[in-house]
Amino acid sequence: MLQNLYVKNLALIDETEVEFGEGLNILTGETGAGKSILLGSVTLALGGKYNAQMLRNGAKSGLVELTFHIKEEKILKKLEALDIYPEDGYLTLSRRLLEGRSVSKINGETVNMSVLKDVASLLIDIHGQHDNQTLLHRKNHLTLLDLYGKEQTDPLKEKMASCYQEWKAVCKKVEQSSLDEESRRRELSLAEFEVNEIEEAALKEGEDELLEEQYRKMTDSRKLTEGVAEAYQYTAEDERGNASDYLSRAIRSLQEAASFDEKGSQLYDQIMEIDSLLNDFNRDLAEYAKSFEYSEEEFSEVESRLNEVNHLKAKYGNTVSDILAYCEEKRQRLSELEDYDSFMQELLEKQKKAEKQMEKAAMELHEVREQNAVKFAEEIVHQMSELNFLDARFEIRLTEAKSYSAQGKDDAEFYLSVNPGEPVRPLGDVASGGELSRIMLAIKTVLADEEDTPTLIFDEIDSGISGITAGRVGERLQLIGKSRQVICITHLSQIAAAADIHFCIHKEAEDNSVRTQIERLDQEDSVAELARLLGGANVTDGIIDSAKEMKELAKREK
Repeated sequence: MLQNLYVKNLALIDETEVEFGEGLNILTGETGAGKSILLGSVTLALGGKYNAQMLRNGAKSGLVELTFHIKEEKILKKLEALDIYPEDGYLTLSRRLLEGRSVSKINGETVNMSVLKDVASLLIDIHGQHDNQTLLHRKNHLTLLDLYGKEQTDPLKEKMASCYQEWKAVCKKVEQSSLDEESRRRELSLAEFEVNEIEEAALKEGEDELLEEQYRKMTDSRKLTEGVAEAYQYTAEDERGNASDYLSRAIRSLQEAASFDEKGSQLYDQIMEIDSLLNDFNRDLAEYAKSFEYSEEEFSEVESRLNEVNHLKAKYGNTVSDILAYCEEKRQRLSELEDYDSFMQELLEKQKKAEKQMEKAAMELHEVREQNAVKFAEEIVHQMSELNFLDARFEIRLTEAKSYSAQGKDDAEFYLSVNPGEPVRPLGDVASGGELSRIMLAIKTVLADEEDTPTLIFDEIDSGISGITAGRVGERLQLIGKSRQVICITHLSQIAAAADIHFCIHKEAEDNSVRTQIERLDQEDSVAELARLLGGANVTDGIIDSAKEMKELAKREK
């Protein structure tokens, strides 16, 4: 869950920190107090769009930090797959806001925006007013249905995707392999030529690297030979005034010292060892010098072979391995072209088989979706009745898509009727803004146990509702809060009364500037805030009593 939010130098916020808790966290406050700014800061920390105008006036940088306490084993495993490891179960997402740019970190380590968004999607789901519009897009309806029945549909979707990809691959092979007789003869002739050219070269793995090294040595041999010969001249025994000659003289000079005392003996042994090492070095140097002795014929052979290999590389691949792989591919193609009719017949049979497997997988998925559509719709209708839809009907209709995809061959669409006697019609044709908000909440309630996201944020979920309906919305949020952490921004007392934890956001004027502050309310302050929401500027004793009663009623519901 989201345990802590810290914001500094963002819009009207100078510096503030919020400690959230489990269950339903409600945030209220006057219009313009900064509720949307607070939600915006969360969005920024999770990778939302940023520009320098968002900073507090006069500030050169800002900071937003979200600290999550993660207990869910599923989420820990998914984070591990992203190479993210919480420290003692805690994960801090931070975003430092600078002029013209920002820096994101997870537990102090800088990450790119894609990683930040991937992590955020596992931890928190923000549902704003515009998200209700997702219900108007049919493509989202199938996604919601599959989420409802994911334990059944996920394995079938994996199977469907596999069958679809296999069928697509065979179709592509059929398309690429379909040739008329003239084209077949041309390709056959070219393939024969290419295979013969590569086979005649009799290439060996790694041969190109050996040839290039040998060619380099040959072209540089004169300079190297001179250097090696000069080194041998300075060290070898067959020349006067070289290292070996001087070393022999030193040995003779130390012979008497060797028998004088222990130190002299040690020095004599050391110089004898040096002499032995030098003799070994001279022998190795002489052998090394011989390796640079090439005839013109040898050089010509290496150069010619290297040119041949490079010619094949230019045509068939960057390495000998690539060339050999290309040759094997062409051998296979030759086999297909030489018995083309049998090959195409076999390929078409394979395509037909893959298509049948795909159709079967799509049908299995469709049947499960049909069953889930009925159950899902029934549960949504139940939740809608709890949200004061008195006689609503809700259906999920599956239709056949124009073509197969990795998702099967289903399209889904939500149908709704909110008035008695009216037929169900597509959701987007009949639902108002307030109804969409409640329908989305009903869906979220049904899916609460299916979604893994531990924290849900609702911004203005109460848009377009009031009275009894608002109270029902509060009850639904409270219900979701039993299995998830819920953070809700509202201006309705009926919803605020359901809070497990109540926060108030307000503005303060100080030194010719305005700051947004947030504080956690105790029972008495929460009642006072509810009274303000009920009565506005004129809070009477009767209104305070009503606020107390609302809190008591909400407590009983829990």
